Amino acid sequence: MPAHIQVTDVKKMKESGETFVLLDVRQPEEVQAASIDGAVNIPMNEVMHRLDELDPDATTVVFCHHGGRSAHITMMLQGRGFKDVRNMAGGIHAWAMNVDPNVPMYDFDGRSIRVHKKS
Repeated sequence: MPAHIQVTDVKKMKESGETFVLLDVRQPEEVQAASIDGAVNIPMNEVMHRLDELDPDATTVVFCHHGGRSAHITMMLQGRGFKDVRNMAGGIHAWAMNVDPNVPMYDFDGRSIRVHKKS
């Protein structure tokens, strides 16, 4: 089972200047629609082939749209010996809802993005 971290705790880590990798495992078109400053994008289907770009000793927070893909990658990285890796609960959707209202919310069906207008 992956270790989870709340978006508000990730915000605190960023604000305090804590050193960590914020790993975005979404597709490039999702990143184009909504992103978090400082995140490293490696799409989920590329992570296994690009493990050498990640430091297994670094604190790593993984996120996606809602938390499903990132939970899978978090468990995979834990299984590969990554020491401190956590899944950001709720993904960028929770970030947009609870941390940064400037980050757009969107739907993605695997082919196209639909960005929502916030009320």
